[in-house]
Amino acid sequence: MSLLETLNADMKQAMKNKDKEALSVIRMVKSTVMNEEINLGHTLTTDEELTVLSREVKQRHDSLSEFEKGNREDLAAGIRSELDVLAKYLPKQLSDDEVKAIIQEAITQTGATTPKDMGKVMRIVTPQVKGKADGKLVANLVKAALA
Repeated sequence: MSLLETLNADMKQAMKNKDKEALSVIRMVKSTVMNEEINLGHTLTTDEELTVLSREVKQRHDSLSEFEKGNREDLAAGIRSELDVLAKYLPKQLSDDEVKAIIQEAITQTGATTPKDMGKVMRIVTPQVKGKADGKLVANLVKAALA
């Protein structure tokens, strides 16, 4: 089942349950996916769907950190609930240990030894963890491993 089909089914269920919050998030994501399809001119692949979802999650994480910095707990709570809705469309997230193992394998593969080699390592790690781990977390773990 494609992401759009899943979103349509979940949207119907949210309407039946009168879950306005989930319905709003699902509609937003569906709109973003459909716009991306129009821009690309074809039905999205699974990888492209994952890219769209990751972008949506990243935007919300950025908003969340800004709201927390500004002591706006009321707005931060809304963003957290949106993230909960989005989480069920993402693949299972990798643990820190799993990400570290992927990073170690990439370091071994590239022969990276200094922080200057971070780009080489990230080129190998990024496709493997796409949508399964936060990019900032991965970058920080790679920096720590190469330090």
